[in-house]
Amino acid sequence: MAKPTQAHMSQTWSSSKPAAFKDMKKRQMEYYMGAKLIEVGVNPKSAIYRWSVDNSNGKETWTYSAYWGDSKEKMMQS
Repeated sequence: MAKPTQAHMSQTWSSSKPAAFKDMKKRQMEYYMGAKLIEVGVNPKSAIYRWSVDNSNGKETWTYSAYWGDSKEKMMQS
């Protein structure tokens, strides 16, 4: 079985939440992603990260993605 080379984490909340709430959630997601990478044996400093935000129906879904290994190489080429 091939080892994974990417991880994604998403959270959804109301678009009307204050900026301070969103900043706190962003920092939490970055922290938890780093912890998860360490847990699976990946150095968090060796990965590249991307944010995406989807707005629909008054909700925001923030997705934080980490890429390493082959996935990192593909991301850097595009």
